[in-house]
Amino acid sequence: MAGDTPFRKRRLRRTKSSEAHQGGTGPAEGENPAAEHQAALPASPGTPPDDERGRPASLEAVRATDPSPGPGQDGPQEPPKGSGRLHTLKRGVRKSRESATAAVGMVADRIIDTAPRVPVRDLATLRRQFPGLGPEQLADKLVAGACNATATVGAGIGAAAMMPVPPAMLAELAAEITGVAAIEMKLVAELHEVYGRRPPGNLGQRSTAYLTAWTEERGIDVSRPTTLNAALGGQMKRELRQQIMKRTVRDLPNLIPFMIGAAVGALMNRRDTRRLADRVRNDLRRGQVPWDRLPELPPLEQPEKLAPELPEGLDDPGR
Repeated sequence: MAGDTPFRKRRLRRTKSSEAHQGGTGPAEGENPAAEHQAALPASPGTPPDDERGRPASLEAVRATDPSPGPGQDGPQEPPKGSGRLHTLKRGVRKSRESATAAVGMVADRIIDTAPRVPVRDLATLRRQFPGLGPEQLADKLVAGACNATATVGAGIGAAAMMPVPPAMLAELAAEITGVAAIEMKLVAELHEVYGRRPPGNLGQRSTAYLTAWTEERGIDVSRPTTLNAALGGQMKRELRQQIMKRTVRDLPNLIPFMIGAAVGALMNRRDTRRLADRVRNDLRRGQVPWDRLPELPPLEQPEKLAPELPEGLDDPGR
């Protein structure tokens, strides 16, 4: 027709929503058609285009899904990792480790208390007891006696564990470690006397030096002040605990029942004592002082014998 507008200039009108063009039947149930129509309209000029034309997010939904804690809150508690059995197992292992650490500390304190009470023979006493022997022959005698003594302790503990009693195993290990430590510290101290390497100081200082030599399995070099200062320092306790832990692991086969642990304990203690003596003797030989060049040394102080405390009224011999 003549008065109609050409079809090229006709303005296309969008009468249906995008859901209708895509095969939908209308807005979703429960939604506002006006909001859908408004979201489908093109953006006004001057505003940045919005590629995601979804529903506006609700503030309550954001707060519900936001995991960050609010002010004054500690945040959501994390569920326990692993199953209940795994958690129980971890807790048991942690308690066992704490108990073992406490037991090692008690044994270390006991050895430290025992060190000044170990009787040590000086060189003059040793030469009187073993006349006609040189330094090496005398040292061999001392090592052989100490090996026999530690083997006897290992065999005794193994015999006591013939019938396994779990509550007594820790006490048996502690008794063995303490007894073997006393024997080996006595050996270390007397080897220092034989090779003319007595450390200076009083009874307490020498006992600490011998205890450190036993812990580190080496001889004390009195010509080097750094070595002696390290022996008298606070590092000794930490190294002593490590040494006791190693001894505990090595002594575990001694608890095998049916007298097998007795044979194993005697063999292992003899071997460990001989190995300790070899290491200490190798260190002491480097700075050995011949007997004819030794200065006149005072006799060693002997620890006081601790008499058992008697109840009141029983200390009178006439009663």
